[in-house]
Amino acid sequence: MTEELAGWGTRGTTGVSFAATLEFDAVDVRLGGRAVLSQFSLTLRPGEIVCLLGESGSGKSTALRVAAGIQPIHAGAVRINGQIVSTPGMTVPTDRRGVGLMFQDFALFPHLTVLQNVLFGLRKLGRPAALAQARAALRRVGLGDREADYPHMLSGGQQQRLALARSVAPRPGVLLLDEPFSSLDARLRETVREETLAVLRETNVTSLIVTHDPEEAMILGDRVALLRHGRIAQIGTGADIYRQPIDLSAARFFSPLSEIETVVADGQAQTPLGAVPTPELADGTPVTVAIRPAGGARLRSSGPGTPGRVVSKRDAIGEDLCEVKVEGLDAPLGVRQPASSALAVGQDVFVTLNREHVLVFPRI
Repeated sequence: MTEELAGWGTRGTTGVSFAATLEFDAVDVRLGGRAVLSQFSLTLRPGEIVCLLGESGSGKSTALRVAAGIQPIHAGAVRINGQIVSTPGMTVPTDRRGVGLMFQDFALFPHLTVLQNVLFGLRKLGRPAALAQARAALRRVGLGDREADYPHMLSGGQQQRLALARSVAPRPGVLLLDEPFSSLDARLRETVREETLAVLRETNVTSLIVTHDPEEAMILGDRVALLRHGRIAQIGTGADIYRQPIDLSAARFFSPLSEIETVVADGQAQTPLGAVPTPELADGTPVTVAIRPAGGARLRSSGPGTPGRVVSKRDAIGEDLCEVKVEGLDAPLGVRQPASSALAVGQDVFVTLNREHVLVFPRI
C-alpha cells in the first residue's frame, strides 16, 4: 500500500464538536443582476450531513459562501443555532460564526508549517490547549510526524488531509466543504472520502458538502439537496432521489438513460421492450420511459425477452458496458451488467426489463 493510501490515524480520536443547527430561510442572492439563489430554504439538524448537488451555476457554491459569511444576501435570513448571522445589510464575519471551512484548493498557508497551519484556527485557545488539539487532529489524519514540514513538501492527498485537520481542529459547530475531493485522482478519492466521512461522524459536526458527483452525494449525505436555478428542486435521502426523481431532468443528472417516447394505453406505457405499468397516469398521456443502464435491463443468451443484438461492448472493472440494438428503438439500449466473457459484439441476446430501475415521466 502506498504512503498516500496508508497512514490515517486511529478512528474515534478526533474530538467531538458541539453540533449546531444551520438554517437558510428564503434566501435570495443576486450577482451581476442575475438571481443565483432564489427563495432558498434549507435546515440542517445538529450532526447531520447534507450534500448540495447540482450542475455548474445551480447556486450550490454560493449557498456555501452564504453560510460561511463570505457572500452577503439580498433577502431572507441565515441562522446558526437559532441566532441570525445574515440578513440584508448585516453579515456576521466568518470567524464569529463557529464554522469550519474546507475548499477544493485547500487554501493552505504556504509560509506556515503543517502544525502552524492547524494552530491558525486555534488562536483563541491557550497555547497548551491549542497544541493538544492541533496535534490530535494531525495524528488522526496521519500527519503527526510531518508537523515541521511545509505544505509544498506534502503530496496532494496529504495536503487534503492537512486541510481536513485544520478545519476540524477548532471543533466547529458547522463544517462547510466545497468539492473537497475534486483535486484527487480516482485512485485516492475513494479512500480519502471514506476516511473524511469517518472523521465527520466522529466529530458529529453538522456538515454541508457541495459536490457535482451524484455517487459522492449518495455516499456522504444523510440527505441530498438537488439544486436547480438557485432553488432546491428535490431533497431527500440519496436512495429516495435516485429511485424516485422528481422529473426527467433529475433522473438524467443521476445517470445516463435510454429514453423511449410513447403514450399511456390501458394503464400501461407500451414500448418495444414490453409494457410498463403506469397506474397514476391517464390513458392518452404522452410519456417518456427512461431506462437506467445499471439494473434497468438484463441481457440473456436465450429467452424469454425481447430479441436484440449487441452492437458495442466496453470493459470496465468487473462490468460490461454494452449497447444493444432492438427493433423499434431509435437508439441502441445502454446496459451495464456484471462482466461476462460469453458476451460479444454481434451476439444475439434477449432483453428483459427490471421495472424497479425503469422510470416513467409525463412529457410536458
